[in-house]
Amino acid sequence: MLGARGGWQALRRCASLPREQRAVRLRVREALGAREPAGEVKVQGWVRSVRSQKEVLFLHINDGSSLEHLQVVADPSLENRDLTFGSAVEVQGKLVKSPHRMQNMELKAKTIRVVGPCDTWSFPLKMKERHPLEYVRQFPHLRCRNNTLGSLLRIRSEATAAIHSFFQDNGYLHIHTPIITSNDCEGAGELFQIETSGEARKSAEKTHFFNVPAFLTVSGQLHLEVMAGAFTHVFTFGPTFRAENSQSRRHLAEFYMVEAELSFTESLEDITQVMEDLFKTATNTVLSKCPRDVELFHKYIAPAQKDRLEQMLKKKFVIISYNEAVEILKQASQTFTFKPEWGCDLQTEHEKYLVKHCGEVPVFVINYPYDLKPFYMRDNDEDGPQHTVAAVDLLVPGIGELCGGSLREERLPCLESRLQRYLDLRKFGSVPHGGFGMGFERYLQCILGVDNIKDVIPFPRFSHSCLL
Repeated sequence: MLGARGGWQALRRCASLPREQRAVRLRVREALGAREPAGEVKVQGWVRSVRSQKEVLFLHINDGSSLEHLQVVADPSLENRDLTFGSAVEVQGKLVKSPHRMQNMELKAKTIRVVGPCDTWSFPLKMKERHPLEYVRQFPHLRCRNNTLGSLLRIRSEATAAIHSFFQDNGYLHIHTPIITSNDCEGAGELFQIETSGEARKSAEKTHFFNVPAFLTVSGQLHLEVMAGAFTHVFTFGPTFRAENSQSRRHLAEFYMVEAELSFTESLEDITQVMEDLFKTATNTVLSKCPRDVELFHKYIAPAQKDRLEQMLKKKFVIISYNEAVEILKQASQTFTFKPEWGCDLQTEHEKYLVKHCGEVPVFVINYPYDLKPFYMRDNDEDGPQHTVAAVDLLVPGIGELCGGSLREERLPCLESRLQRYLDLRKFGSVPHGGFGMGFERYLQCILGVDNIKDVIPFPRFSHSCLL
């Protein structure tokens, strides 16, 4: 046995031995963006391609942080049968300058560990195949591995951050409006009613969990109006729900809405300016933060969308009245399925024609007929013989309606004849105010040129479909 003195000497020798350098973990995006080579790095992700040659093994791996893949160069001895397309791997080695013009850096592998194998025969996504969006929609648990959906989700994340930044930079307070509500803001009756599992089983007279019927929200607007009575400028950004029995390319049962409310606002121009600024600021941010991801859509999904989007960002949005819109439609040489008449709502075919007529730039249509709009929109008392309200819809190329807003009716006598609800808000310190809502998925469709709204949300919910 070692004596005490010998034991201390052994410990000193162990402590003085050089320690093995610990590998620095890098995301694929960080590795590709590195300016200098680096020793002992570790990258984790999924294999996008495998190519084995006599003297070298090539892998492309991706971890979702970038559209571009990181090339891994390895000795063929590191290959094993589980190293296939779709498998999850951890690669350790040195980051070196790549000789290829298309990539700045590559990873020279020392070890490759397969964390999770992938059965390529049963895996529904195939290597180097450009799967249609309709095909990958069948696999909600796997479609995020597809390049197109990966790009979409990165864009969606940046667009969300850009919208929050826009409002916060302009002094708006973010409000978490409730998802469970007892009101129907839109008055359309297309609501999902909430019941407990026990309530659903009872066929007799029901006792409601909240003592009143409760629903999933269709809009946070009425709750924002409450908050606008104390904070002047507020916004919310969250999920909304419509029980619309439709499987069209334009509708979802669950989608996200950006909504804002402005106090001390007496002009629709104040509302339209915020709408236009929000659209242009958020879009320019997305283009600067996700250039390659946006390019994928503009190159392969909607080749004409790049030029169209540039025009939208460069030109001032057009403003026309509902009256002018109806006259434009009546004089059109095009035959519409729905005949345009004053007092009738504008259909999608009408909206798209108006945008085309105005030069393929976004169009604000203002001052809609009184009977077309909800109770809370402000009456235009001096708007000629036709009874209208101070409402506005923003129409954009390829989509139609993107935003809807209005001045709110703040005058108590005008509301008393319509609705007893929220009258206290008009009794105690009421001010002129207005606001708007923008469908987030339609916004993404607009900037990317995606035809089907189900392809711009991670897990689409619509009539007869609630996968995963």
